[in-house]
Amino acid sequence: MEDSYARSLWTVIEPLHLVTYFTPEALQANKDAGMKGFWMGYFGSRAAPMGPVPAGVVEATFYGFQPERVRKAVPDAWKFATPETLLRAREEAAAAALRRIAPGIEEVAAKAAPLLAEAVEAADGAARPLFCANRDVPAPADPVAALWQATTALREHRGDSHLAILANEGLSGIESVVLAAAVDGRSLEWITVARGWTETELRAAVAALAERGLLDGEGAATAEGRAYREGIEERTNTLAAPPYRVLDDPEEMYALLLPVARAVNDSGELPFPNPVGLPRA
Repeated sequence: MEDSYARSLWTVIEPLHLVTYFTPEALQANKDAGMKGFWMGYFGSRAAPMGPVPAGVVEATFYGFQPERVRKAVPDAWKFATPETLLRAREEAAAAALRRIAPGIEEVAAKAAPLLAEAVEAADGAARPLFCANRDVPAPADPVAALWQATTALREHRGDSHLAILANEGLSGIESVVLAAAVDGRSLEWITVARGWTETELRAAVAALAERGLLDGEGAATAEGRAYREGIEERTNTLAAPPYRVLDDPEEMYALLLPVARAVNDSGELPFPNPVGLPRA
């Protein structure tokens, strides 16, 4: 399997995971669990596999978020709901959302969930805290929830790998999201909304990237910046690819998940463009 195929699989795995943030089922589940607002629900439910960790752990593992946004939600989230409550709420809500959006998902889950679970078990957990925490979550008995949990673990495996590369490159959290947005041609304004950074912090990041030749004076990506970002993506593919090598036919897995990914993408419940840079499958 070519390493680049890891990105192709990500484009059909990521939409299944993202239902846990944007669908009505997920939003209501976090509210019912006691979360106060979207961001407490986001940080609490995503961090829940790690247990009731302090804010510093979430800052480190979520990387691209302004630290104050994290600290407004964590550790207060654990006062309103235990991680175990949030784990149960998120898997049940995700399964319900996927069943509503993609009616044929039962058959897909029966085929894909066991194979993706093997990929999860085959993955190297070294320096991948969010992946390891999700890998250790017991597999749900519900096959659709099990499919969601496996895709979640694998997307966090890729995410942890990506963050290791960004840190090694000396890119701060805000610099990494600014560069990605500039390369994708997205407005930088969304970063203040979706990641919590201030205008002052945003301008400083643009200036730092421009000094490295990755952005121009207007905040647009230079040719060097595009090549640099592409190199990061290629290295991410290399680190994300090994788990999928246990699959007999990665292309068959892609084809199996594609209709579900498209149903989620076309549901109107995921924002496009979105903070994670997910393209439409």
